[in-house]
Parts: sequence; C-alpha cells; structure tokens
Amino acid sequence: MKKRVHIFVSGRVQGVFYRDFTRKQAKRLNITGWVRNLWDGRVEVVAEGEEEDIKKLIEELKKGPPAARVENIEIKEEETTGEFDDFEIVY
Repeated sequence: MKKRVHIFVSGRVQGVFYRDFTRKQAKRLNITGWVRNLWDGRVEVVAEGEEEDIKKLIEELKKGPPAARVENIEIKEEETTGEFDDFEIVY
C-alpha cells in the first residue's frame, strides 16, 4: 500500500550530509519525493512509497549519517499524490 509522509528532522542535521544521506536511502528503497534544509536548522522531507519502505526510511532518518545528531522527528501522514518521479534534493 502506498503511503506519503511529511517529515521534519531537528538536531545537528545541516552541514553533515543529511540531505545526501536521505536521498541515497530513499533511492535504495524506491521512494520518491524530496528533501531540503529549512532556515531554522531543520531538514524537511516529503516521501512517497510502499508503507514498509517508508517505515525503513524513517528508521534510517532517525539515525542519520555519522556526523549527524538527530534530536527529534515529526511525521505527518498525507494523501498520496503520485506527483514525483524521483527523489531529489531541493534548494
């Protein structure tokens, strides 16, 4: 079953390759969507994919790359739209 989540990650998540880590994990799991840095230091992710793959992505996002320190993750479920063809870093 397809699922869409809107995620906000806080902690030491900018300047530590968190967006690239997220993109690589999403592509590995066949998840589409995007990731970007926010002005307040958080990272924002919109992801669509199979429910099990989304769960796996969330577990990876909780860990992050080695230099990251994830303090909190907010997850909101949304309606799946199928609007994405790939997973990208957006600016």
